[in-house]
Amino acid sequence: MIDETLIPQLIWFFILSLYTAAVTLGTKYSYEWMISKNIPQKVAVYYNRKIIHMLAGGVVALITPFIFTTPWLPLLAGLFLTAFTYIPHKTGKIFYWYQTKDNLNDVNFCFMWALIVFILWTITNNPWIAIIPPTFMAFGDGITGIVRNMTFKRRTKHYIGNVFMLPVCLVIAYFIGSKAEILPWAILAAFVATMIERYEYGPIDDNVLITVSSSIILLIGFYL
Repeated sequence: MIDETLIPQLIWFFILSLYTAAVTLGTKYSYEWMISKNIPQKVAVYYNRKIIHMLAGGVVALITPFIFTTPWLPLLAGLFLTAFTYIPHKTGKIFYWYQTKDNLNDVNFCFMWALIVFILWTITNNPWIAIIPPTFMAFGDGITGIVRNMTFKRRTKHYIGNVFMLPVCLVIAYFIGSKAEILPWAILAAFVATMIERYEYGPIDDNVLITVSSSIILLIGFYL
């Protein structure tokens, strides 16, 4: 017999997948608007990437604990969107309004979102703990990109972005960490995620480092 709670979750699965795809495709219009305002192409692309991070990855992460009772559906949704973003790179026909040929950071974002939510939720059986790293990645890293883009008009790892990232991550840590009953460790994870965001090691970008480092801190706190 089919679990009665599964049907509405499947409906939400498709709604949120379509919403995320709509946000992603919709930023083509914000790209065209920025280009019409003589904003450099690379700057417009980077703004769009951060818009997608927050409106798609961030918003969906915040909604996830309210509508899903299993980590499997968020995992499937994240993997679907990973494929959705990877295929244009593979075919050479990138979504030019938010993707660049020189990196797969947008793909890493989707994959790490799916992987970390699934792993933390499975280990802790607590969806609130599971969404903390992805929200750091979506909103915290999102604000760094916007601030740096406004200041330097190019992609850079200047510390000014981290100055703005920290309060965003601390707010996330306070509210979600309190809900997850892991507040001190969530705050520590916010500091660690903010500090490590400035670093990249080849294909291991800030999306990987933010989520992995903060997840390690949260798991230590969970077990202690």
